[in-house]
Amino acid sequence: MAACPSYASAADYPSRPVRWLVGFAAGGAVDVVARLMSRELSQRLGQEIVVENRTGSGGNLAAAAMVSAPADGYTLLFVASNNAISASLYKKLPYDFIRDTTPVAGIMRLPNLMVVPTALPVKSVKEFIDYCKANPGKVSYASSGNGSSIHMSAELFKALTGTDMVHVPYRGTALAYPDLITNKVQVLFDNLPAALEQMRAGTMRGLGVTSPQRWPGLPDIPAISESVPGFDVVAFYGISAPKGTPPEIVDVLNRAVAATLKDPKLVAKLADLGGVPLSMTSVEFGNLVAEETDKWRKVVEFTGVSID
Repeated sequence: MAACPSYASAADYPSRPVRWLVGFAAGGAVDVVARLMSRELSQRLGQEIVVENRTGSGGNLAAAAMVSAPADGYTLLFVASNNAISASLYKKLPYDFIRDTTPVAGIMRLPNLMVVPTALPVKSVKEFIDYCKANPGKVSYASSGNGSSIHMSAELFKALTGTDMVHVPYRGTALAYPDLITNKVQVLFDNLPAALEQMRAGTMRGLGVTSPQRWPGLPDIPAISESVPGFDVVAFYGISAPKGTPPEIVDVLNRAVAATLKDPKLVAKLADLGGVPLSMTSVEFGNLVAEETDKWRKVVEFTGVSID
């Protein structure tokens, strides 16, 4: 055992609280799911999983903090599509996400939902496109920051429709909704959980989901691709740890996540948020991150968006 410290450390892991870094503000979709999962994982692991919101730079500040943390399993990152996007969108990141991280587990897949203020005189994707073209440069879209799937959904929409919209980034979509509700900003392609909550409350109007087909559970909401051929954005959530995290610790975490995603009550909660469970081995999740990184590189090249 003395010669194998990773086994020794995994034997009683976790023996103290675990930090789970989230790159976006409290109240947004990522934060909602992180806190839901953290409660369940805390019970299974016998130690508190503490969600820590580290906002800024489209989630890259949280990722950088995780990459530089000790590889002991006590600092984790909530991984989402922004991490795959940033690899090609940002030209000067201080890390290489795939090289410098250890994949742990998938959590769920979900599309984004295109929502507009109820005061905006449009009720369909086509009407929104017509409105943008009648008001070039006067329509603003919100995002949770540069490099999020929310940001790139709008950029892909612009590129495919030839519309002219102004980007207004926030540190999380929860911070954007007050401006959306009052029509200071006109559209948001938000992750489904938060957008659904606003739509159900009657403060926003849902125009379309970003998945290539209509999303299960929302059959009455059209897919944007029905009006914009080729439009396809499906986000993913998961967990990663610093490079060099012992595989035994990764296995403990992966098994805890897998067990949690088999809980019917948890699955029902995710479904209510519009999510589909994404139970994977750590290797499978690493492959998914690599595939998503390559996919988003092509989208970044197509849209021509770049951040220094």
